Amino acid sequence: MKQKLKQIAQSPKTKQALIAMKPEKSVWGFLGIVLFLIVPEIIAFIYSIEITAYAQKALLSSPAWYEKYYFDFLIMLFEEGGSWFNLAIAMALLIWFFF
Repeated sequence: MKQKLKQIAQSPKTKQALIAMKPEKSVWGFLGIVLFLIVPEIIAFIYSIEITAYAQKALLSSPAWYEKYYFDFLIMLFEEGGSWFNLAIAMALLIWFFF
């Protein structure tokens, strides 16, 4: 098993795939990581209680079917706050961006 993993890690195709996944070194690459990965998690840590309370209150007013799905989705996303795992992945991408 270790030998197979070592072969995969040293494979030129694996190295090429890692290069293709690396964020582009530009303002847009940096903003993409920050705006789409880090900022939503910070918002989830700070405002999760308020967002779920708002969605639960809105569900009580018997919204239309598409609003019900929207508010259920908000509750599902924010009921547990932010994800440390997602934030760690975003920070790893940000560090990888600079190297």
